[in-house]
Amino acid sequence: MAEKFTSITAAAAPCEARNVDTDQIIPARFLKFPRAQGYGRFLFHDLRGEPGFGPLEGARILVANANFGCGSSREGAAYAFRDAGFRSIIAPSFGDIFFRNCLKNGIVPVRLADALCAQLRAMLREKPGAELTVDLEKQLVVEPGGQAHAFSVDPFFRSMLLQGLDELGLTLSLLPEIEAFEKRYAASGS
Repeated sequence: MAEKFTSITAAAAPCEARNVDTDQIIPARFLKFPRAQGYGRFLFHDLRGEPGFGPLEGARILVANANFGCGSSREGAAYAFRDAGFRSIIAPSFGDIFFRNCLKNGIVPVRLADALCAQLRAMLREKPGAELTVDLEKQLVVEPGGQAHAFSVDPFFRSMLLQGLDELGLTLSLLPEIEAFEKRYAASGS
């Protein structure tokens, strides 16, 4: 079973770079290490200290720029964020596979307008450690001053995140119905 996600209020960090690909999120050479030891230590390994990549310590929400998580279908990129403690990434746009990998790994990817993401990143640069709220139940991002911004998440994944289910947990939750179907099917002689 995955960890439930209803709402989080946490420190957020800005990421200014555009077109951040999954190899920048976690370089391929680190994927040979066992996941049990955590991939969080490899998050942005080669970019730390570069312009546009501020400190991430203590942050659980990232406010990124356009086309975040593009590139290969490396699920390790979502693992790196999860293992580093991130629960949400806000950006104007995402690589499609990265977006789905986040949802499958308990991270809420939020799409907001480019100008709004730029405004949030500017606020986070001015006030390092400022907190944002990502409320999945209400589908709102709330700024420190109370300004709220609506977003939407696919209803299937939203339900799974709110219940704390991953795909295996969802299947296991349907076990009584699966067993009943199997019994009916076997009795029908098909």
